[in-house]
Amino acid sequence: MPEIAMIDRESEKVENQIQKSDLISRDLSWLGFNERVLDQAKNENRSLVDRLKFLAITASNFDEFFMVRVGSLYNYLDYGKSRTDYSGLDEYTFKKKLFHEVRRFVEGQNAVFSELSDLMFQDAGFRIERDLSRLEASERKELKNYFKETVFPMLTPMAFDSYHTFPVLLNKILIFGVVTEDQSGNENSNKLSLVQIPKNLSRFYELRREDCAVFVPIESVIREYIHKLFRNVPIMSVSLFRITRNGDFTLEESEDIETNFLEELKSKLKSRKTGRVVRVETEEGADVWMLDLLKGKLEIDDDNIFTVSDAGLIDFTSLWQIVKHPEYRHLANPLREPVKSLSLPDDQDRDILELLKTKDVLVHSPYHSYEIFLDLLERACEDPKVLSIKMTIYRLADNSRVTAALLRALENGKHVSVLFEVKARFDEENNLREAKRLQNAGCFVIYGMSHLKTHTKLLLIVRKDSAKRITRYVHMASGNFNEDTAKLYTDLALMSTNEVYARDVAEFFNVITGHSDPSYYENLITAPRDMRNQLLDLIGVEIENAKNGKKAGVVIKLNSLQDKDVIAKLYEASNAGVQIRLIVRGICCLRPGREGLSENIKVRSIVGDYLEHSRIYYFHNGGSPKVYCGSADVMVRSFDRRLESLFLVLDDKVRAEMMCVLDYNLKDNVNAYQMLEDGAFRKIQVEEGEEEFNLHEQMYNLTKKELKTIKLF
Repeated sequence: MPEIAMIDRESEKVENQIQKSDLISRDLSWLGFNERVLDQAKNENRSLVDRLKFLAITASNFDEFFMVRVGSLYNYLDYGKSRTDYSGLDEYTFKKKLFHEVRRFVEGQNAVFSELSDLMFQDAGFRIERDLSRLEASERKELKNYFKETVFPMLTPMAFDSYHTFPVLLNKILIFGVVTEDQSGNENSNKLSLVQIPKNLSRFYELRREDCAVFVPIESVIREYIHKLFRNVPIMSVSLFRITRNGDFTLEESEDIETNFLEELKSKLKSRKTGRVVRVETEEGADVWMLDLLKGKLEIDDDNIFTVSDAGLIDFTSLWQIVKHPEYRHLANPLREPVKSLSLPDDQDRDILELLKTKDVLVHSPYHSYEIFLDLLERACEDPKVLSIKMTIYRLADNSRVTAALLRALENGKHVSVLFEVKARFDEENNLREAKRLQNAGCFVIYGMSHLKTHTKLLLIVRKDSAKRITRYVHMASGNFNEDTAKLYTDLALMSTNEVYARDVAEFFNVITGHSDPSYYENLITAPRDMRNQLLDLIGVEIENAKNGKKAGVVIKLNSLQDKDVIAKLYEASNAGVQIRLIVRGICCLRPGREGLSENIKVRSIVGDYLEHSRIYYFHNGGSPKVYCGSADVMVRSFDRRLESLFLVLDDKVRAEMMCVLDYNLKDNVNAYQMLEDGAFRKIQVEEGEEEFNLHEQMYNLTKKELKTIKLF
């Protein structure tokens, strides 16, 4: 009892320290975001398949969180470097707190899965069956043949004993630890063999019945017949587990981009496969002797081991196999057909290259069709008048039409320059492959910058209309040139022939590809040059206006808010009387609504059918609003370690539409969560007599008439 009391006091002390801080922990805030995603899986108004999808998303989010954020924490722990979190906790105390919260979240995931498992058959006509004894004789025979003919030849038991070194265990795959009896005569001496389940085996084997489908996990099949890998050897235990390795690494600056830099990157990618283990997920009842051995060999402790209950499932990302199943895809929330951009004329049938000479066009995906951008790019690649194309690429779709169009442009003799960001996390190998394809075809390829990650989304097309007239087309966006994610991510892209934009974008490309260092841009705010300072100045204008009795306000929509300097400036603005509304999808390290600190700041998060990815910065500016859009969040990495850009919106109608996006985000009462002073989020409920306002539905209904009346303050 005294020991429990001591733990309670220590826990209370940690909580007091967290609440005492004026900043919220980045990692604890991220866990709160994943809770909001899990909340979608709990939503009984969603279909079963939709709920399974959100559960799978929480799992893939978690994998990346452990590889990157927990991996980063272990970079401090392993090398004895001190670190103080925004919450004021040192690295060891914070690790304990973080893992406690993670464990609580995992319990929530398993509870949701257990509930959904009970609903599977009655709601969707399928079920997951792990107990092979419940199957029909013919089905068991089918599984036995599947194991014998397909699975068995692929399995490789790897022994660990005095004659065999400990094998390399691969990241994020299922592994069986098989403890066998040592028959050499030594007492109390067991042996361990490890059987890794190949990734190219489907997680579920599908059995068809007249009334339903039965999905049998691959581990259940292997467990049933694993004795065939250990002939005439007594098996003491069979335990399933999965490891997650540190995937966080920092590329060092390199003098030679084309050789040393790329070779270093390839080396780092290989090391990711064998980085230190930060998490082990095990099934309930896993062999204790095996776990003790793993702890020693992998240099982990009990904090790193997460037990999944019998009702749960190791690796919920495997649920994508069911979610994407052709037979059940219709049960997920169906995607709506996009509507026409409000920037396009009602009778739009003109060549996009000609239309853009007369007006700017704003594309708000997924509400507007991404075909508009693809049409622009593909026409430019075919148009004989187009001389050159320059663009930055961060993430591409599978079978990308962007790459195909650029290859066609090269065939047509155009100059093509592409910066491929080969440090785009977890897309490095794909980007290297696509970059090599273009380079081999004659494209001028830049493989990023050694010490900066290029995150800006820019396109510049140069077209010679006549002997004396050159038209430059620009495309500036918040999202990637990726036609797949454009169906699910909300992003904004501006296409224009405005020469003010063209000059800025051309200058920025010279920075990216050469050694240019322009003294100023007319309408771009760029990082790492001066983005932080310019945003601080814009907030400063609102502070001065408020002090002078003028109306003042800031509305910012973004993915993450973490930079201390900007947060401090927002606190200063709040105390000056500036009304601040923040729409932050994920990480928010600012603490809203604290007396004497942030009473005029409100924070909300939108989590629903679409992933909110667009960034918009609105400053009231004494009644002449300034609106910026682009690729940058308010993060230290965005300001100091990335090439980023935000563009000032010049066109009145485009500005009004972006303000309407902010207004709709603030009105949403279906997908919205309000951030509380203690850092927690509360789901916003529709009040009695109030109509539902679902941002992800209402954006499809936006009309030009509404743009004329939009007003944020």
